[in-house]
Parts: sequence; C-alpha cells; structure tokens
Amino acid sequence: MEKRKTNILIADDHPIVAGGIAAILNTADDLNVIGIVDNGQKVLEKVAETTVDLVLLDINMPVMNGIECTKQLKARYPAIKVIVITMYNRKQFIRELFEVGADGCILKSNSGKELLTAIERVISGKTYFDQLNDFIDAPKEFKEFRLSEREIEIIDLIAEGFTSKEIATRLFISEHTVKTHRKNIFQKTNVSDSDELIKWAMNNQLIR
Repeated sequence: MEKRKTNILIADDHPIVAGGIAAILNTADDLNVIGIVDNGQKVLEKVAETTVDLVLLDINMPVMNGIECTKQLKARYPAIKVIVITMYNRKQFIRELFEVGADGCILKSNSGKELLTAIERVISGKTYFDQLNDFIDAPKEFKEFRLSEREIEIIDLIAEGFTSKEIATRLFISEHTVKTHRKNIFQKTNVSDSDELIKWAMNNQLIR
C-alpha cells in the first residue's frame, strides 16, 4: 500500500517567499502542498475543511500573526505540526514559540535542504530548533535604551514601511496600543519621527 503524502499548508503574506517555499517542497515526493494562505485566520479556516499534517508559517502576518495562530492551532488541533519560518533571529521569538507549542523554527535565510530536514524531523515526532545558536539576544543598544521586545518588533516594522494600522493588524493588537508604543519609542531614543528613528536604528546597526 502506497504511503500517504504529508499534507503541508504554507502561510506567508509575501507571495514570492511562499512560492519559493512551495517550489522547494514540490521537489520531495512524499510532500504535498495543499495550499498557500496569507494570514493566520485563513490557516484556521483551511485546517477546519481539509486534512493538514503540518503548517509552515511566518510570524508577522496580517489579521492573525504566527504566534497567535500557533497557539490556537495547538489548542484546537494538537496533532497538527507547526514549523515557523522567520527572518527575525531574536531569542524572544523562540521563547514565545516554546510557550505556544510550536514544533520547530527555521530562519528564512537558510537553504531548502535545511527546511526539508526540519520537516522530516518534525513529521517523525521530534522537534527542530537546531539553529538556536543563530538567534541573538536584543542588541546592546536596545538594552541601553530600555526598549521592550514588543518595541523592538515595532521598530522593525516601522523600518519596513508599515503604518500604525498595518502594524496593529500584523501584531494582533489595537492601533491605539501601537501608537502608544511609537510614542514611548520616540521618547526613549530621543527622536521626533519615523525617519529619524530609522536613521537612528541604521546608525546603530540595528536594522539593515
């Protein structure tokens, strides 16, 4: 009897990234990409209507982010495996992933071979956090300015050009909360607007 393929759902709001991941998975005979969605809410909708064995998802997505999505997935469908694929190599995210029950994490900068290895490991019932040494604590400059992990995350998104409303959607918090964070960030770093904040972060080599 032929072994059933592993059904994988990809969740990433960047079409090029999601397409690249799908192309890598399609090279494996035992993996089956059943769909690509662009937010956590759609992940929950998809797994409710079809058989999903593993979800590959980004952390920062609109409507519902990867952390909240993983938390809800594990609460409703504990058998479904979850691997987070992220560009953020900060240990705070790893701590959050452990807390919500993720089965693995891999950086987007890694190779397709690494991704396939992670999938194989997780499907076999193990976890994949092999790259923990590649994750860093908050940069020294952030600690000196006493910025929180949430404020660090918001600085990254401001640098990517997202508005307060868009950041609120991605982080699953209110726009008012984002604006409060922005105000606190400006005060702590002694800047007056987003452009100055980005320059400050770049000068301190905190963003690329």
